[in-house]
Amino acid sequence: MTPYDYIIVGAGSAGCVLANRLTASGRHRVLLLEAGPRDTNPWIHVPLGYGKLFAEKSVNWSYESEPEPHCGNRRIFTPRGKVLGGSSSINGLVYIRGQHQDYDDWGVPGWAWQDIFPYFLKCEDQSRGASAWHGVGGPLAVGDLPDRHPMCDAFIDSAQAIGIPRNDDFNGATQEGAGYYQANIRAGKRASTAVAYLRAAEKRANLALEVEALATRVLFEGTRAVGVEYRRAGEVKRAWGNEIILSGGSFNSPQLLQLSGVGPAGLLAQHGIPVVADVADVGNCLQDHLYARTLWRCTRPITLNDDMMSRWRQMKIGLNYLLRKRGPLTVSAGYAAAFVRTLPHLTRPDAQFYFINFSAAKRGGILHPYSGFSCSVSQLRAESRGHVRIRSADPTVAPAIQYNYLDAEEDRRVMVDGLKLLRRLVNTPPFKDYVAEEKTPGPSVQSDDEWLDFVRSSAETVYHPTSTCRMGTDAGSVVDAQLRVRGLAGLRVIDASIMPAVVSGNTNAAVVAIAEKGADLVLGGAA
Repeated sequence: MTPYDYIIVGAGSAGCVLANRLTASGRHRVLLLEAGPRDTNPWIHVPLGYGKLFAEKSVNWSYESEPEPHCGNRRIFTPRGKVLGGSSSINGLVYIRGQHQDYDDWGVPGWAWQDIFPYFLKCEDQSRGASAWHGVGGPLAVGDLPDRHPMCDAFIDSAQAIGIPRNDDFNGATQEGAGYYQANIRAGKRASTAVAYLRAAEKRANLALEVEALATRVLFEGTRAVGVEYRRAGEVKRAWGNEIILSGGSFNSPQLLQLSGVGPAGLLAQHGIPVVADVADVGNCLQDHLYARTLWRCTRPITLNDDMMSRWRQMKIGLNYLLRKRGPLTVSAGYAAAFVRTLPHLTRPDAQFYFINFSAAKRGGILHPYSGFSCSVSQLRAESRGHVRIRSADPTVAPAIQYNYLDAEEDRRVMVDGLKLLRRLVNTPPFKDYVAEEKTPGPSVQSDDEWLDFVRSSAETVYHPTSTCRMGTDAGSVVDAQLRVRGLAGLRVIDASIMPAVVSGNTNAAVVAIAEKGADLVLGGAA
């Protein structure tokens, strides 16, 4: 069988971008493998529908972490997209690039802010129009949320009252400040990478797409990757390619490498897997943003909780969305936000605040039966490091995920100081006028130790895992600046796992830009 020019494993936030760019010239034959189904679930395409997909196993890997030693040995539920578009089909739609310094701090030639910024411009179709900071005409819709909300306006005003500047564009000259999010929404519908990139590529004869196809291992001849073995419809298949590109994300890419004999030799031996390359850091250096929610009762019946308690208001919301593509169903997983410095001497924000005009006992769960809202905190640059490791040579067994949250003292400090600052903001006019009661954790929590206990007992992932196949210039890094796996030929990783460090904010925008640049690297030279 004639080999494909490129085989891409994973049709997610990165894989769909690659499938589009690598087939665009018509000169290259590309096979795209996706473990999940097509993105036909209707809730995928409704922005607020992400709440229906948190634990929907038909489109979600629904992983759980190992017991987290610094979080009361709790297992942290970990959604990941298992569907065309990957996590861009089930995430909260928020579009944040991160801070310019994030990319400079990576210290990898060709990956500084000035190098990656053109790819953000290339991918964007910005609803505000072209500017020095934004592009138009790209595949990915980026735009303002259709509606403003009085509580969001008050949140922003109260942030200003305590010294946090207003910021009408978190993706502009600076990230610091309070304002409304932008999101990947077009005409009231989610703009996943499946919609934005893959739909066009599927019309090309040189793209072969197989869904519900679970990659089980990369095939090697010596130290050169030559193909992929995968299971589909109960059958084991093999496909051959001149270059193999892993785009499974920060859990599945290191898992597949380890299953294929690329990873820590001791781990592979433990599972009876022959070693192709002893690459110790495959699966190491896992980073994520820890997320702590505070819940509040509102003084006025203007939250989504109030809407859901009224059949009439539910009907109005549904009709507003169906007829006008407006209203609460167009809201992303965050409405207003603030990027803040938890200590005054810091040169840039180290925490992210989220405001959402509803509250629930758990994310994706039933809303509270009272007027409620949520305000949450994430640390932007975690110092704690975790890992991802196979549990078995069986590719259907989920990998062991250990975040190791709160291992570092600085991570503990940022979460505590961030929560204290957030409480201050919420209790500052004009936002204070909306506060009837602090429900969680409650006003009894005052000391730093009490705040830290609250974080340990309740904080969760905010779904931004990175760095398990980290890029670098050192011999210990998994991929080089061309995203080629060290010590091997014909094999690259292009997804969130290559970030040397997690970016400051929601990660999907950065993954799209990484894939755009990665496509240029692939097309620019042989592996």
